[in-house]
Amino acid sequence: MLDSALIADVPLGPFQGHAIPVYSARGKSSKLHARRTCTRLRADGVVMSEVPLNAGTVGRMCSSCAQHGGWGRPDSGVGLFLRALGGVGLLYQLHQYTEADPDYAVDQEEVERAAEVLRAEPVAEEDEEHDDGDWEVRDDARRLRESVVSAWRGAARSLHLAQVTVASFPWLAEWARPKTALKEQFLETLRGQAALFVTPAGLLAAAAAASMDEPDLPSGDSAFAAIGDSTEVARRLRAMWSGWQSKARGSWDLPRDALLTYGAVHGIRQNRKGYVEARAAVGRLLASWEDEARRIADAAGTGAPVVLTVCLPEIQEDETYRSPGRETGLLADLDDWTIGVLLTHLTSADWGHRRLTVCVPQLIADRLLSRSSLLHCEPASTTSKAVTVTAEASQLGPGVFDDTTVHRRRPLTTDHLRLLRSAGTAEDELYIVFSTDGGTEVLPFPELERRAARGWRGVLVASSTNLPAALIEPWSDEVGQRPEDQDGWWPGRLRDADDPLFGEELGLNAGAQQAAWLVFGDEARVRERNLRLLAVARGVQDLRSLDAGYDRLGRSRGLPSAVWHGLLAPGQDLDLEPFEAPGGRGWKPGGSGIPLGVLANVQVYAVNADPRFQGKGHSPFCPHTRERGVVAGDDLLTVADLLSDKGFDWCSKCSG
Repeated sequence: MLDSALIADVPLGPFQGHAIPVYSARGKSSKLHARRTCTRLRADGVVMSEVPLNAGTVGRMCSSCAQHGGWGRPDSGVGLFLRALGGVGLLYQLHQYTEADPDYAVDQEEVERAAEVLRAEPVAEEDEEHDDGDWEVRDDARRLRESVVSAWRGAARSLHLAQVTVASFPWLAEWARPKTALKEQFLETLRGQAALFVTPAGLLAAAAAASMDEPDLPSGDSAFAAIGDSTEVARRLRAMWSGWQSKARGSWDLPRDALLTYGAVHGIRQNRKGYVEARAAVGRLLASWEDEARRIADAAGTGAPVVLTVCLPEIQEDETYRSPGRETGLLADLDDWTIGVLLTHLTSADWGHRRLTVCVPQLIADRLLSRSSLLHCEPASTTSKAVTVTAEASQLGPGVFDDTTVHRRRPLTTDHLRLLRSAGTAEDELYIVFSTDGGTEVLPFPELERRAARGWRGVLVASSTNLPAALIEPWSDEVGQRPEDQDGWWPGRLRDADDPLFGEELGLNAGAQQAAWLVFGDEARVRERNLRLLAVARGVQDLRSLDAGYDRLGRSRGLPSAVWHGLLAPGQDLDLEPFEAPGGRGWKPGGSGIPLGVLANVQVYAVNADPRFQGKGHSPFCPHTRERGVVAGDDLLTVADLLSDKGFDWCSKCSG
């Protein structure tokens, strides 16, 4: 993959001259590395410096780092730009699917022969002309078909990824145009080969079968007597109809599957009286359905064709949820019938924006327009011009993230956030943003995405990783390391009221210790990240707004548990008796009536605190709530609310 490494002729656009951190051995001609741990950096005296990003710097880059190196912070503009180029990014995609692989090249005549084999009716096993070699030939033809179609899908995905990246960095367009042109030509070659395995008549017949209503099933016909009574016959015929229509719905033609008829007579002895008649009647019934589907298809094929615009599903970039060998999005979730329609009826394609144009018979058009769960279709005449606007808004340059001063920042768009998500750590980050309607806010990444999708106009001021080291490093030194002689992970214990240090565990310093000391693994990196997140979150008025929700596997996103412990005081001994009114009620002795004063508005977060709803109330740190911190659905109370007797029913384990 060395041909996908960053090279000097790649246009750097507005990032030309941008300072990037590098590591190198001493010497003016030493190779530059993106990380200190690069295996090719073996010198004893390693120097860290900042150099301008230009052709000279690119020429000195270590070949491994030029391909996979993380130059600059991953959530900075230049970092995202170079990340989009390296690895399996643009430079890799531009070298993929540009010509046939000499090791796996498929001859055109070989494809035509395989398509002809699959179009022919298979020879039944009971036929005298049946030969085991016929099935082997058909299996080879099927494997070749799968290989060609898979190559077309892979080439389409690769072209889409390349064009999306070029659209985000428009200064690459002229440089990348000859390379994307080669990809487009090869993609069309693959489509032509894959289309040989599909017939328009077969697609139309399959669409007709999918549109048919369940027919009247002849369950009372005496020819089916060997199967059982009329109820059993109706059950089996209905299952056969459902299976036949289901297979036709996702196929390139009407299904030629002997199992469909076999299921209707399964379990009946072949020497039983009436078996032959029942098997023949089942075959005639299936043939009548096929004849009806072809009749509908023939009638539909005579009308004027319809031009549709097809919008393909977006690729899911998060590889965490992708099974090995399985692509996600674009063409991955489409069934064979839809793929066949695209192969056969495609007239033009804008793969970068996932918009294709097809010219299809009315019956196929009706089915495409009704299948909103798979892809979005609309008549071509109603297609809007929103694509151009989106393409312009998606361009990334200095000013979107932290590459310029704040007063030159540009509004965030969904495309910018999609690039930011590719950095890998965005979903667990907090961002300081500014908008004219909300002012300065601290938001988790999913909330940014939701707002951008609704047309919100705001700029990103900074993330927690952007906080100045001149503030974080001294603070980290002040917090210090967790004492080695301290039992457990907790930074302190609850003190008695007569202890001179009573209440120390409720202070800001104790919160910082919680966030910095409750870490595992790479302690130095994690403790600094936790302190940065804590510093940003401390200015949030309602901590429920920091809920980042759950990922697609049900895992909670957002702040680490240690940061929640640094934000909240999880003590169980909140005794309000001295503040209660004297005299009491019932068995309660009452208190001294001391005013709450500044304590009245102290915030208290709880789960299921409302006594009107069944179930006990819990603390965000209670094991019953999986100690997940504060989420959007929690209740926000004050100490004054707790003092007023509202019948709170608290958990005995956490005391609420």
